[in-house]
Amino acid sequence: MVTTTPTPVVLQSLSVSPATVNVVVGGQQTFAVRGVYSDGSTQALTTGVAWSSPGTVATVDASSGAAKGVAAGVETITATFGTLSGLARMTVSTPYLLAAGGLEHTLAVKQDGSLYAWGRNQTGQLGDGTFLDRTVPTAVGTSKIWKKVVSGDYHSIGLRTDGTLWAWGRNLNGQLGTGNSASSGAPVPVGSSADWIDVAAGSYHSAAVKKDGTVWTWGRNSVGQLGLGDNVDRFDPQQVPTATNTWVAVSAGTEHTVALNASGELWSWGNSFNGQLGIGTADNTMVPTLVVDPNSAAVASGASPIRWSAVAAGGAHTLAIQTNGRLYAWGMNLKGQLGTGSGADSNIPTRVGTDGDWASISGGREHSAATRIGGTLWVWGSNGDAQLGNGTFTAQPQPTQLGASSNWARVGTGPFTTFALGTNGLLMGWGRNTEGQQGNRNVGAAVSTPTAIP
Repeated sequence: MVTTTPTPVVLQSLSVSPATVNVVVGGQQTFAVRGVYSDGSTQALTTGVAWSSPGTVATVDASSGAAKGVAAGVETITATFGTLSGLARMTVSTPYLLAAGGLEHTLAVKQDGSLYAWGRNQTGQLGDGTFLDRTVPTAVGTSKIWKKVVSGDYHSIGLRTDGTLWAWGRNLNGQLGTGNSASSGAPVPVGSSADWIDVAAGSYHSAAVKKDGTVWTWGRNSVGQLGLGDNVDRFDPQQVPTATNTWVAVSAGTEHTVALNASGELWSWGNSFNGQLGIGTADNTMVPTLVVDPNSAAVASGASPIRWSAVAAGGAHTLAIQTNGRLYAWGMNLKGQLGTGSGADSNIPTRVGTDGDWASISGGREHSAATRIGGTLWVWGSNGDAQLGNGTFTAQPQPTQLGASSNWARVGTGPFTTFALGTNGLLMGWGRNTEGQQGNRNVGAAVSTPTAIP
C-alpha cells in the first residue's frame, strides 16, 4: 500500500483592499488585508498585520489599517504579515469647490483657489499655455484666486476673487470678449473691469453680471442670444439694455440666455425654437423677455407672482428652482431632459414632480441633474454617453435618484458629462470620455458610474 503525504497549504501572498482609493485632504479610508494561500483559498487577516506608509501624503494606524490623507499626492500603504507584504495606492487630493464641462474638456476650481483643466486642448480651451491634450487634471497657471469657471463648447471663462474676468480657448465669434477674434491658449483679461459677480458660457457666446446689477454679453449672436436687439456678433462685452438693472445671476444654453434679477424674475432671449425661453411661444427674441409665471392665471386674480431663486440653461432647455423649492423646466424634451415624463416640448415653465426641496440644478446638452436639500442626487434625460451615471445607456424621462448617498453638495454638467461634488470636497465624474474629459488617464470608453477625479 502506497501512502502519500499531503502537500502543506502555505500562505503565499497578501491582497490589500481597496487596492486603489481616492480621498481628499483630511479624508479617511480603512484598509483590509486577505491572505492568499497555495491552494487558491483566501482568508481575512485581522491580527498580526502591521500597517505602514511613508507618512508624507497619508498616515496609517499601524494596527488597524485606518489611513488619513494629510497632503495632496499619492501614497503607498503597506500591509506586512510575517515576511510577506501587500500594497495599496492612496491618492489624496485638495478638496474641490466646483466643476464645469465643455464639449471636450473639463475645468474645476479647488478650495484653495487653484484652477485645473483636462481633456482636449486643440483650441487652447484648457488654458495651460499649450495645445496639448491632458488626460489628468492639470494646473492652469499658479494663481490661487479663482472663484468660478464656466465652459462653452471650445472656450472657457474664469471669475477671480478680485472681480476680474479671464477667458481662453476658441474665439472666432468673439466669445472671449477680448476685442478681437484671436484664440488664446492661456487666460487673457476680459477688459479692465474688476466688478464682475457672475459669468456664464453658451456654446459660442458669453454673458456676465456686474456688481452694479447690469448684464453684459458678447460672442456669437446669430439668433439674438446676446439680447442686443440684433443678430450681429460682438467681440467685447456689451451691456444688455433693460428697463431696470438689478440682475444677480445669468446662465447660457447653446443659443439662448436666461438672467435672474433681484426681484426673483427670470428674463430670457435668443433661440426659442423648442420653447427654451419659456415665454409662451417658439419665436426667437433678440431682447430680454419675461419668462411666463407658472401661476399667471392666479396672479390675474390677485395672487403673488412666483419668485425664482436659481436657473440653469441646458442645450435647448432650461431648469429653474422657485424660492419654495419647487423645480420647473421648459424647452426641448426629446430625450426626457425636462423630467416631466411626457416627452413633449414646453414653451412655458412646467412643474417637475411634486417635491419642494430642490437645492441645485444643472443642464447638459440633452440631460439634467439636480441635488435636493437632503443631499441626494437626481438625474434624467439622455444617457447615450452614460451621462446619467447609473451604469446603463438608457434615457430617463423623469428624475431618478443616483445611488443611495445623501452626501452630495452640488452638481455640474457638460454637454455629455456630469460632475458632482461631495460634501467632503471629493469630485466625482461620469459620462463621455472620448476626449479624456473624465481625467482618469484614459481616453475612449464612457464612464458609466460616479468615479473619483484626483
